[in-house]
Order: sequence, then structure tokens, then C-alpha cells
Amino acid sequence: MSTSVEHPSALEIARRLHAEVLDPMKQSFVGKDEIVDLLGLCLVGRRKPVPARPSRHGEKRAGFTNFAERMGGHSFRLSAHPLSPRRMNSLAHSISASCARASWSPTPKACWPKASLVFLDELLNANSAILNSLLLALNERLFRRGKESRRMRALMFVGASNHLPEDEALKALFDRFLLRVRSNNVAPEQLIAVLDAGWKQQRAEHLPPATLHFDDVEALQKLLPLVDLTAVRGPYAELVQRIRHAGIVLSDRRAVKLQRLIAASALLCTRMAARLSDLWVLKHIWDTEEQCEVLQSLVNTALGQEAAAGGDHPRSRAGEEADAEHLARDLEAIAAQLPKADATELAYLRDRLGILDGRCQWVADQQQREFLAQKVAELWTQFKR
Repeated sequence: MSTSVEHPSALEIARRLHAEVLDPMKQSFVGKDEIVDLLGLCLVGRRKPVPARPSRHGEKRAGFTNFAERMGGHSFRLSAHPLSPRRMNSLAHSISASCARASWSPTPKACWPKASLVFLDELLNANSAILNSLLLALNERLFRRGKESRRMRALMFVGASNHLPEDEALKALFDRFLLRVRSNNVAPEQLIAVLDAGWKQQRAEHLPPATLHFDDVEALQKLLPLVDLTAVRGPYAELVQRIRHAGIVLSDRRAVKLQRLIAASALLCTRMAARLSDLWVLKHIWDTEEQCEVLQSLVNTALGQEAAAGGDHPRSRAGEEADAEHLARDLEAIAAQLPKADATELAYLRDRLGILDGRCQWVADQQQREFLAQKVAELWTQFKR
């Protein structure tokens, strides 16, 4: 089994990624620790996250730009708002202007291939004019313009959207992003800290010179295939089956790709062997917001089979407190589906209610917890009729 001693220089990069990039970003973007950690995870795992709903995209763009600048790399932003013919004609000029500001060659074909990070704003508003190009870039890291094709250097694509996909074509695009995370306003008690951090950003003219670069990250990425997944492969397969049994679609293709993120979690903790706690990444594979609490419950149950230990990823024990608002919405959804459910659907809803029943015990506020417990009891009564 490989250990951290065998790859000291590369694993030192993981420590520097935390110290020089991720930790300072958490101080600048108050209440966004989860998003920052997922950016780091997907960068090392070379996978794609989608921050979804409902905070302003300006905040997401700022975080993305900050992430790139701290590592001394190029970033590129493409807005996927629905485009009229007039706006389509001006798109090339907009891209050229963005490239010029970044000291790149002012042509669209020069922007995409040179960018180390690509931010897709309003990702799920993409129309057919750019959808094929996006899918080609995401699937094959290839930029095609006319007869010319160029290999892209991009280490990570990040998408943002204020809504989830309904159109089948956009669902295919959404599916290419392995992890999803909600970006909400911070809790009221954190607002003063947000205002203070935001004001400090206004005063700061330049970030400290970057000492960690994307070339360093590429060296870390080369270690991914060497991470030992033996200890988690059985528990991982069992968790995938439980997720599918709960009615959440997780294809074999995605299950295979998620192993890279499990390995990336281990690398970020300077380990060359994955452990059970690294399965925390599966909390973020939801397709709809109604699946979030179910996934939290299933993953936390799996992680609870081992006690917390030094060297676990900090996200593995974060977020154990349940969201009362989302639980209430999930219970309402079950109540709405019950009257018209057939035998198969009833079995699925019964399993789902059982998961949510256990999750309600994690609600911190006693009044909210008691309210949800009453709702759950009422739903169990309906199943017995």
C-alpha cells in the first residue's frame, strides 16, 4: 500500500493548496467554506462542480476569479444567457474583449484553450447555438471552431445556474458536472462578518504573489491513479446501491468517475490511501434539491460506521445538522404523491420517508424538530390505511 512518505514533494503541494489558496479564500468569502472545499476537490480530481441557486452570480464569479488569481493562472468566463441573433453576432467581440483584458490573443479560439479554469455563467440557460461546443469541451477537453480543433488545457470547469434543468438537452449538460452545491445567503449571525470581508476586498488592490501554480496542481493530479481505494471499494459499492434504492439515479459511468474525487479527497488530506470518510463527496451528487437531505442521511449513516480520526477530510463531518426547511419540503412532496401512488411507488415513498424520519432527528431547533416529527407521524398513518 502506498503511503504519503513515498510522494513527499507532491503531497506537500496539497498542504500548500490549503494554506495558500483554500484557507485564505474561506476568510474572504464568509460562509462559503463548502463551496471553496469543493472547488479544491474538483481541481485536484479534475472534475466539474455546479454551484446552484440562489445567490448572485457576481459573488460566484468573484470567488472563481479569486481562486484563479491566487494560483497565478488564466481564467475564462462564458455567459450562457439565451442569445438573440444580435447578441450572437456580438458574442465574439465580448470574448475578444475578455481575452484582451487578460493579455491573451484577442480571438475566441485563443481564450478557451489557454484558460486553466473555465467558469460557465448561467450554464443551464445555454441554447443549441453553444450547447454542442460546451459538451465537446466538457467531454473531450477539445475546442472546435470550423475545421480547426485545439486541445484545451483547462484543469477545471465550474458552472453556475439559478435554476435546475427541465429540458432533456440541458439535463445531458448538467449530468456532465459530477458535483452540485447550493449557494445560499449566509446565516444572519454571519452577515456582519460578510460585510467586513467584502469591504476589505474593496480596499485590497492586489492579492499576494502566487507561489502555487497550476503546474503544481498537475503534478498532484498525476498521483490520483496511485491512490489505494481497496479499503473503500466495498463500502462505496454498498452506498451506491443504497442511493439507487432510494430512487436517486446514479449510473455506473458516474459511479466510476466519482472514484477520482474519492481519491482527490485522500490526496488533499496528504494520504495515498482512501478511507471511509472520503465517501463524503457523495453528498453532492443530487439532481434535485429534494434529494439533498436523503443523500445527507445515507452518506452520514455510511460514515458513521467509523469513528472520526485525524487525517479525515474536514467536510466528512460537516453538515450533519439537518435543514428543517428542506425536510419540510421533502415531506410535503411525499404527501402530494401518496394519493396517486401505485404499489411500486408506495414502496419507494415508504423507504424515502424512513430515511427522512431518521434525518429529522438531526434538526437542532427543538420546536422545528417536534413539528417535523408530527408531520412524519401523520404520513406513517397514511401508509397504514
